[in-house]
Formats: sequence, structure tokens, C-alpha cells
Amino acid sequence: MWELYDALIEGIPEDYLIDELVCGYHYSYVRSGEGSGVAAGRFYDQRMPMFSKNLLGAPLREVAACVKSWNLIEAALGAAALNAYYNNPQVARDNGVEFSDAQRVEDRRYDPFIMSQNVVKGKRVVVVGHFPYLENLLEPVCDFSIIEWDPLEGDYPMPACEYLLPEADYAYLTCTALVDKTLPRLLALTENAVRVSLVGPATPLAPVLFDYGVDELSGFLIKDNQRAFRVAAGAEQVKIFATGQKVAFKAERRRNHEF
Repeated sequence: MWELYDALIEGIPEDYLIDELVCGYHYSYVRSGEGSGVAAGRFYDQRMPMFSKNLLGAPLREVAACVKSWNLIEAALGAAALNAYYNNPQVARDNGVEFSDAQRVEDRRYDPFIMSQNVVKGKRVVVVGHFPYLENLLEPVCDFSIIEWDPLEGDYPMPACEYLLPEADYAYLTCTALVDKTLPRLLALTENAVRVSLVGPATPLAPVLFDYGVDELSGFLIKDNQRAFRVAAGAEQVKIFATGQKVAFKAERRRNHEF
């Protein structure tokens, strides 16, 4: 079950170090050199953390291993460390991610749900995670279901994954599934889907995820590290998306499907 996690961790070079780190209310933030990443956790800290030492200056790969922690606040820190490497703009570009060098870019161009409105018409779509404006974007055009840890009105609870995901034509999975350890199971349940997208600002732009059943990484590149630090720390009350650009990183066709 840890194979996906180990592949992500082992892809980080050993010489990257932690330069900045903050565990904020909404996001954890990690910076290593020019790259920074964020991740949102779940408020489960009943398990002891893996580390109690000072992590500033620690190897980035070591801190990224926290993504395997069952203290999910610490696991978010590990996910942010993964993103400090894979979502470093230079690393992402070297891996084939296309993005503009402009400081701000119109996010609608790379929003996974806006981009998919025509593609999913008449199809069965399952989204794990209640993203903003989903009902307005998708409900009019497809057979549409939302599954949530904390369901809102009309949402399905998490156990519905076992029943709804195997029947999905298109599946969109929250990147928080990496933190809460449900991602391997969700990917197994969606193996027959036409397209599986991992969505959210904490999505690692790691090509190795394509080997585990992900077709599209709908993530985020931080371009203003200082501002992202302030947002994560609560010093600036704006959305994290104000600090960079949404991106869409698609796998080459591994299956006999068009997407």
C-alpha cells in the first residue's frame, strides 16, 4: 500500500533542504530553495508525530516521508514537502508541465471542472471532495455525484466510494486523499474510468503518479514564495491561489481512451 508514497519520496534528490516551514490553520507550507508547496490536512492528531526535532535545515526527502504519518496534521507537512520539490517551477517544467512565466494567469483556463464541461456531457461523473461551484458547473450536463468526508446537503458519505467510483466514467479525486491515505484505494476503485484526475493545490506534479492510475494532475505552482508563506501563516487573508497559477499536467494516453 505504501508503494505510491515511497515512489514520490524517493524521487526527491537527497541534497534538497528545508529552508522555511509553517503549519498554518488552513495550509502547511514548506520551502526548499526556489520551490515551495502547500497541503491541507485533516484535524486528526491523536497519533504521535514521527518527528519532534527541529525540521528547519533537515533534508527535504526526510520531511516528505511525514506524508506516511498517521498524525494527519504532520502528514500534511509531508505532502507540502513533496510539493516543494515536484511543484518547484523549474522541476515542473523539466518534467513537462506547461505554464506561463507571468506572475498571474487566468485560472479558468486550467480549472479541471470548467475544462471538462463539454467532455463529460451525458457521462457518469464522481467527485471525491466538495469543490466550490461544482453543482453549477457539472450538475446540468452529466450524471453527477459528490462524495465527502463531511457531507453537505446532497453529498454522499465516504463509504459510497466503494459503490460509486467503480461505475464512474470520469473521476475527480481531492489531493487531500494523499494525506489521509485513501488515495491508493480510490485509484483502485477507478481503474475502469475513462479519466482520473487528482485535483487541488496540494497535488504533486509528479509524473510517477501516472504509473498508479492517475491520468491528469490538476495542481498549482506557487510563484510568490513570500506571499504563500504569509497566507499559510495567517498573516494575509487571501486564498492560496493568489500566490501562483493553476496548471493541468496530463499523462500520455496509457489506455485506449481519448481524454
